[in-house]
Amino acid sequence: MKQTECTTILVGKNASLDGSTMIARSEDGGREIIPEGFKAVNANEQPKHYESVISHQKIDDADLLANPLRYTSAPDVSGKSGIWAAAGINEDNVAMTATETITTNCRIQGIDPLTKKGGLGEEDLVTLTLPYLHNALDGVKRVSYLLEKYGTYEMNGMAFADKNEIWYLESIGGHHWIARRIPDDAYVIAPNRLNIDEFHFGKDGFMASADLEDLIKEYHLNPDREGYNMRHIFGSSTIKDAHYNNPRAWFVHNYFDPEFGGQPGDQEQPFICHANRKISIEDIAWIESSHYQDTPYDVYGNEGTTAEKKALRPIALNRNFETHILQVRNDVPEAIAGVQWLAFGPNTFNCMVPFYTNVTTTPASYQTSPKFDLNKIFWLNKLTAQLGDTNFKVYGELENDFEQKSLAECHQIQHETDKEVKGKSGKELQKALEAANQKMADQVYNNTIELLGNMVDEGHNLMTLKYDLLD
Repeated sequence: MKQTECTTILVGKNASLDGSTMIARSEDGGREIIPEGFKAVNANEQPKHYESVISHQKIDDADLLANPLRYTSAPDVSGKSGIWAAAGINEDNVAMTATETITTNCRIQGIDPLTKKGGLGEEDLVTLTLPYLHNALDGVKRVSYLLEKYGTYEMNGMAFADKNEIWYLESIGGHHWIARRIPDDAYVIAPNRLNIDEFHFGKDGFMASADLEDLIKEYHLNPDREGYNMRHIFGSSTIKDAHYNNPRAWFVHNYFDPEFGGQPGDQEQPFICHANRKISIEDIAWIESSHYQDTPYDVYGNEGTTAEKKALRPIALNRNFETHILQVRNDVPEAIAGVQWLAFGPNTFNCMVPFYTNVTTTPASYQTSPKFDLNKIFWLNKLTAQLGDTNFKVYGELENDFEQKSLAECHQIQHETDKEVKGKSGKELQKALEAANQKMADQVYNNTIELLGNMVDEGHNLMTLKYDLLD
C-alpha cells in the first residue's frame, strides 16, 4: 500500500471567500518517495476492463459504465501499485478526492471484517468513480454501490463536490459506509481518523448502508445513551490519535477561530465547524503547509523543547507528495468553473497552481517522471524542500517571497484568462485554457528555479565546510 496519511479540508460555498465549493487534501506517503503527476484522462483512455494491482479485484465490465466523462487526476506516475488517481474534476464540474486513510475499532471489524482477498482501495476509487458522476450525490451512490458489491481492504474517507454542495463519505468495516452533506456555511478538517460524529438516520443530509442502524442495535455498538456519534461507535480514541490526528484538527480550528481553545490531543473536536471569516484558497494552502507555527510544537520554532517539537505530527511534512484544492466556482461560466489547484512535494517549499480542468492535456513539467529529473516540478520541489529544511530560519523567508510572487502571477493569469475566453467554446476554449495552464506552469517553474538559486546564494556562507583567510 502507498499513501497512508493525508489531511482533508472541506469548505462549503457560503463559507468560502468567493462562493465556490472547495475540497482539499494533502496526499502523503511513507519513507519511499512516490512521484505524483498531473494528467487529463480523456474518455477514450478510461479502462474498459479493470483489475486492481494490489488486491487483484476484477471489476465487472458492466460496472465500467458507458459514456465516461473526461477528468483530471493526480496519479502515481510509476504505476507499480496501480493508478492511484487521487483527485480531479470531471467535465460536468464534479470534483472528487480519495482517499483519507481513517481509523476503526475491533468491534466493527469483528462484525464486518475488511476483505482479506479482493476488494477495492485507494488505488482504485477515483478511476472507478469520477468519470461517471454528474453531481456530488452521485459520488456517494457510486462508491456505496462499489463498497457493498466488492468490499474494501482498508478504511477510507473521501469527498465529492459540485457547485452547490459537498458530501463526505467514510467506509465502515469491509462493506458498510456512512456519508454526510457538509452545510454550506461550514468547514471540515479531517485527519487520519474516523471523522463523522453526530449522525441522524433517515434525515436529509445523512446517508448510510441500509442495515447500519439495525447492525448498531443488534451488536450493541453505541456507547452513548442518546443519539448516534459515529466516531464513538466505529472510530478510535487512542494515544496515537492524541499525537498524530487530533492535533492537526486542533491547530486548524484555532486558525479559523482563535477562541476555539482546547488542547492538541482533545478527542472530542467537532466534525462540522464554522470559521470567524470567509475562507480563501490561500487559507487552505497555508493550512496544508503548516507545522504548528507560533506554538511549542513547531519543529522550526524557538518556543518548544526538543521533546515538544517531536511530540505532534504536523500537516506539512517530508511525506507530502501531492496536494490539491478542487474548486468549483459559481461566479464564472460553467465551462471555466472547475479549477484544480495543485502542488507537489513537501508543502513548506512549493506553490499551489490553479489549473483549469476543462482541458485534454496538461503541462509537461507537471507530467512527472518516475526518476529524478529537474525538468519536472515534482523533483524540483523535493530539492528545494530538502535544502530549505537544513535552515528554515534562513530559507523560510525566501520561500514566502517566492510563494506570494507566484500566487499573485497565477491569479493575474487566471483573471486575464477568465475575461479573454468569454464567447469561446469547444476545442477553441480548451486550447485557450491549456495555454493558460502552460503559462502558469512555466511561470511557477521559473520562479522555483529562481528560488533555488537564491537559496544557494544565501547558503554559501552557511556551509560548515569552509575556511576564511580572514578568520
